[in-house]
Amino acid sequence: MSTSPLVFITGASSGIGQALADSFYEAGYRLALAARRTAEIESWASERQLDPGRYQVYGADVAQTDSILAAGAACIERQGLPDVVVANAGISVGIDTAEREDIEVMARTFATNNVGLMATFHPFVAAMKQRGSGRLVGVASVAAIRGLPGHGAYCASKAGVVAYCESLRGELRNSGVKVVTLCPGYIDTPLTQGNRYGMPFLMKAEDFANQALRAIEAGTSYRVIPWQMGVVAKLMRMLPNAVLDRAVQGRARKKRSGES
Repeated sequence: MSTSPLVFITGASSGIGQALADSFYEAGYRLALAARRTAEIESWASERQLDPGRYQVYGADVAQTDSILAAGAACIERQGLPDVVVANAGISVGIDTAEREDIEVMARTFATNNVGLMATFHPFVAAMKQRGSGRLVGVASVAAIRGLPGHGAYCASKAGVVAYCESLRGELRNSGVKVVTLCPGYIDTPLTQGNRYGMPFLMKAEDFANQALRAIEAGTSYRVIPWQMGVVAKLMRMLPNAVLDRAVQGRARKKRSGES
């Protein structure tokens, strides 16, 4: 089996996941790429002319626990225990608590962004602890810092990612396994291209991925990318509620499911 390091990435068919796959590949890693849309991964790999010996594709839906657990087990069987696991898959849909159907949107968001993240890590944790090394990477968002109108499901789920990864980091202290929390700001991906509000410090996905790779390899516990959004996030965290409420009043909301 190859001695080059291995990274397992969910949500690898587009956006941040695909950009991370590209950065890790260029850094010499073998790739284990998981997503629902495997054809998109294969098309990208063919276009990039990836070495077939350096990547495997796994069809998986992180919102279906058995599906992502099976993908993790298959990765270990085919490629070995990863050095890095990136729980990147996520969804972002606007909600309105007055609308009955948006309760299901909230449940689906947490199934993907939170339960799916834990399920992504699960197949690898015990073996990484036994080996004494590894990186578990949770992709959160600056949206975790404060709740924004119409973003209740996404903001709450990403705040949950931050808290969960912090808890896991404490549990794995002194095990050799590092937990890295990444908080992207506005990254130019299909997830953000439909937004109908201003996106300060908008960043290319490949630039984000390159910075993320460095943070992951360093075992950094928490990193906001780009750094400018980290400053904005700290300032937002400090704002009194009354000031925040006035600041976001009238702000365009994220599109709800089915909205054009």
